[in-house]
Amino acid sequence: MNYDLKLADRLARLSLGRMQAAIIAVCFAASGVVFAAEPLKVAPPGPESWPSFRNGNAQSGVATSTLPAKLELLWTHSVAEKDGTIKSTAAIVGDYVYVGSLCGELLCLDRRSGNRLWSYRSRDDADLEAFIPGFKASPGVTADTVYIGDEEGTFHAVDRATGLGRWKFETGGEIASCPGFYEDKVLFGSHDQSLYCLKTDGTKVWQYTTEGMVNCSPAVVGDYTFITGCDEHLRVIDIRTGLQQTDIPLGIYLIASPTVLDDMLYVGTHGNDVLAINWRQSRRVWAYPTRYPFHSSTAVNDKYVVVGGQDKQLHCLDRQTGKKVWTFPTKGQIDSSPAIVGDRVFFGSNDGNLYGLTLADRKEVFKFTDGRPFTASPAVGEGCLVIGSENSKGKIYCFGAKP
Repeated sequence: MNYDLKLADRLARLSLGRMQAAIIAVCFAASGVVFAAEPLKVAPPGPESWPSFRNGNAQSGVATSTLPAKLELLWTHSVAEKDGTIKSTAAIVGDYVYVGSLCGELLCLDRRSGNRLWSYRSRDDADLEAFIPGFKASPGVTADTVYIGDEEGTFHAVDRATGLGRWKFETGGEIASCPGFYEDKVLFGSHDQSLYCLKTDGTKVWQYTTEGMVNCSPAVVGDYTFITGCDEHLRVIDIRTGLQQTDIPLGIYLIASPTVLDDMLYVGTHGNDVLAINWRQSRRVWAYPTRYPFHSSTAVNDKYVVVGGQDKQLHCLDRQTGKKVWTFPTKGQIDSSPAIVGDRVFFGSNDGNLYGLTLADRKEVFKFTDGRPFTASPAVGEGCLVIGSENSKGKIYCFGAKP
């Protein structure tokens, strides 16, 4: 083990160019930590990828990839023997799946086989049994880098080809936010009450301080980013300057991330409502009231707004009017954010099931039981659906069509 640690230290000190030339592999058998045997061939997110929490800057939760009419389990991957719980939504780009775990590992898996290609730990520690910060946030993937925040407030940039860290940026609170992207900049929120804008080399461009924790993932449309925070405000920030463009006091505590399509923003609140807001006019268009909060983020297509509730139901609303189209009951609270795939919607529930329904009439067309809560959201890209569960081993499931 001492030899392995020394070799790992040498690897960490190599430049990427020397790394490519050396083509070295290291595996820690006790922890499952793996460096790529040789740099992986990576490409930018494509038209059928799912590169971030809600599939892109608008955070619509709508897949651009299709799924087969009948889903089959293609593979299962366990993160660890214990403490591998997954709350992070996966990213799917090309041949690779990226997912974080509460045991502090970010994994890169082969999309076709589920084999582990590399893993990255949130903290370097010679004691592999020591606590390290977990990843509750979802990763955001660009052409060459995976960005992800951890529960102690460190934001990590990891090389996609090797699994080696590029840089780290420290904040003052937990990061549950998946990053958004604008030109050569990356944006994310922290529980230290701030929204950060960094260059892709880790240099801070600006920091905008709110009056409460920023739990949400920021949406990005045009030159603006949108945060719905725990300070009960919807804020529109000009990314070019870091200055607030619009402040819309909502008077409602917000946990979920917003969907922004054109002039309209959609978000579920802790105050038992789903809201549709014209952000350019600072005007509430409609509200859908219930008796229970919403922690799930919305999925929005041209007709529907779909969101899971703490009332254990999935709610489908008319996008124009906010009127209820249907609800679907489960036996657990729904923290998982739904993914719309054509005429179907998929979501997890704390009752331990992953569901698939038809959008038109809520007919159940798919159900998979893990037995532990699915608080992570389904990612749908490159022809498959990937989701992790709160199973203590951190089980990751991939569904699609078998060859």
